[in-house]
Amino acid sequence: MGGFFGAISKTDAISEVYYGTDYHSHLGTRRGGIAAYDSQIGLQREIHNIENSPFRTKFSNIDKEMKGCSAIGIISDYDPQPLLVRSNLGTFAVCIIGIIRNAEDLIEKYMDHNGHFEAMTGGRINSTELIAALISQRHTFAEGIRFAQEQVEGTASIMVLKDDGHIIAARDRLGRLPVLIGKRDDGYSISFEGYAQQKLGYEMEKELGPGEIVEVSLDGVKQLVPPGDEMRICAFLWSYYGYPTSSYEGVNVEVMRYRNGRIMAEFDKETGKAQDIDYVGGVPDSGTPHAIGYANACDVPFARPFIKYTPTWSRSFMPTVQNERNKVAKMKQIPVPELIEDKKLLFVDDSIVRGTQMRETVEFLFENGAKEVHMRSACPPIMFGCKYLNFSRSNSEMELIARRKIYDLEGEEGSEHIDEYLDPKSERGIRLREAIREELKLTSIEFQSLDGVVEAIGLDKCKLCTYCWDGKE
Repeated sequence: MGGFFGAISKTDAISEVYYGTDYHSHLGTRRGGIAAYDSQIGLQREIHNIENSPFRTKFSNIDKEMKGCSAIGIISDYDPQPLLVRSNLGTFAVCIIGIIRNAEDLIEKYMDHNGHFEAMTGGRINSTELIAALISQRHTFAEGIRFAQEQVEGTASIMVLKDDGHIIAARDRLGRLPVLIGKRDDGYSISFEGYAQQKLGYEMEKELGPGEIVEVSLDGVKQLVPPGDEMRICAFLWSYYGYPTSSYEGVNVEVMRYRNGRIMAEFDKETGKAQDIDYVGGVPDSGTPHAIGYANACDVPFARPFIKYTPTWSRSFMPTVQNERNKVAKMKQIPVPELIEDKKLLFVDDSIVRGTQMRETVEFLFENGAKEVHMRSACPPIMFGCKYLNFSRSNSEMELIARRKIYDLEGEEGSEHIDEYLDPKSERGIRLREAIREELKLTSIEFQSLDGVVEAIGLDKCKLCTYCWDGKE
């Protein structure tokens, strides 16, 4: 994943972009970068590796190293960016959030074979450089960005800092990710996360529609390409990786999670499951608000039977190797024995992907004296690796616990019945949940239904991307 922030101001914009970009640290852990434009100096660029030190630390002196009334910043899990590019459109800085699945095909189709592209670790192509090359295939930025987005299999929201100080912002073609414009007396901002703008004193000016492209200057926001009619915003934004204070398409993340928990509790009441519970807890941190909604709906006390140690282990997905991520997740869990011993506990997690960390969490709880451990997933069983944003690191669908169990139950034939396995009331759905329960050694397990997630978000399903659950594009 990744997130970006840009600002154009009557005064220096470096500080705004430093803080605004830092507010996107939950979206990426590998690379951070800032580019700025000053009328005397021109375009400048700074990139740092942030795998072992946060963005804020690596860029703490950026206001002494750069200056400019226009700047863009990005935190990314992948390529070093922003890049500085010289082309027929002039010199510009560019950054993207998203993923390109057909990079090799695009180079083969559109690029001069005498040219070269920067190779990343393992020979992978720098996606930002490829987007810049595609943009430069056309005579204007608007035409070039539209062309690039139409060619990409995947997702690309794009921000360009031009050599006149203007910023061009483009939301990806199907609006899988948000892009918001904020306004203040001294200028404008562009952001993935709206609260980053709010904390810096900007008021919401507009949320770009799918595929919309605008040019932002001190004179205002000029629409270059109108939004499209079709939208597929990622539903997982609300379930997991969106920040609690964020709102996307007018729907707040924290409020959605409370609703989501309530819907799961109502389903358990209807089916008579897990009705004799001592405490409801969340698998911290993103499972916690779902659990609060669940607890409020079923009148069972909310508690934190184990606490995540965050001063040094802030995020379990920080290591890039799965075994290391599992080890970090285990090291973070500190029990509260008085809330575990001889207690019947129900936990809500944001999702259950491979099941490895979940199995270790369940073992940890029983080892500390839990009488029963019930688990609820705040989203449906994940059936497909994400091919639009790549938030899941699964290399194969057989790494996903739901797909493994389906294969165990009926082999290749099972992949023809994904809709039934998603349904918690169908025979296949019940068998899948029981198979996962047995593997994870839980007292009971349930997943939020697809209809439940859609209800909790409150947008029409046709506007949501639910590919990771139902495989429908």
